[in-house]
Amino acid sequence: MAGQGLGFHQLHRGAKNSWWRSLLGVVLLLLIGLVILPLFLEVAILIGILASGTDDVLADYQRLLDLTNPTPLGLAHLNLVLAGLIPTVFLISWLLHGLRPGWRTSIMPRMRWSFFAVCLGLSFIALFATLVVSALVPAASQGDGAGEISTQVNDFTTTTMQFALVVLFLTPLQAAGEEYAFRGYLTQVFGGHFPTVVAILVPAVLFALAHGAQDPPIFVDRLAFGIVSGVLVVLTGGLEAGIAMHVLNNWLAFGLALAFGDLGEALTPTGGTWWSLPVTLTQSLVYLALVLFCAKHLGVKRTVDRAVLAGPRGAV
Repeated sequence: MAGQGLGFHQLHRGAKNSWWRSLLGVVLLLLIGLVILPLFLEVAILIGILASGTDDVLADYQRLLDLTNPTPLGLAHLNLVLAGLIPTVFLISWLLHGLRPGWRTSIMPRMRWSFFAVCLGLSFIALFATLVVSALVPAASQGDGAGEISTQVNDFTTTTMQFALVVLFLTPLQAAGEEYAFRGYLTQVFGGHFPTVVAILVPAVLFALAHGAQDPPIFVDRLAFGIVSGVLVVLTGGLEAGIAMHVLNNWLAFGLALAFGDLGEALTPTGGTWWSLPVTLTQSLVYLALVLFCAKHLGVKRTVDRAVLAGPRGAV
């Protein structure tokens, strides 16, 4: 057993792995991610609002939390909350499972930056394939127009620039935070106790549900994204491919919204149509095929010897 290879999703099997640790870890992830981190940031922002001398503190505070009509500060708040999931996952890993933070990134254990750069380039190629398919889908079949991108360029204002800076610098951290939580931690939690298919599917369903109320086509689209990300984690031995795809998707969605549409609709999309699925599935599946092809030819490792994880607990 000491020499048995473990995939990234199975690393808990070589660490401190028990039902109570897994359950407590998930509870802590929810508690810190949904309560403690948002509360900490909201208190800091509330202090800032009070210090500004505004006449209506409550209105300004509620404005921060309104994602249907977001402000640059509100978007930064959302991104920082989700980015905070990264150190949260690292802390839970160390305290409960005796795993160094690097084991939440890949089986190396570290970020494989060269592979990440390759994946980011491949995501642009997959995006091009998406544009080709999108051009072939009949425009009349794309729903009732809700959330549709206009051909008229929005005015570039100071607020637009503030949004653009938030998207450029904080959105990658937000995307990475979601990947560390759902594919970096939850996938390993379920992979530590269940077969691989469960480790892929359950986090994907939770990922889609975590985006709140949504139309069925949008839910299925996010579910498909989560499944592809989970498959990539298993078959490449790390989060790099999933993070790269997630970052580009969010950059594209928010960038188009700032340039041609409405950022509130990008954050809380409605009016989804099943005709959008061939387009988004093309991107995900083309990207999956390209990444697996390159990973094979680059010799990317996907397993680690169990003996590597058999050292003193808490120092693995």
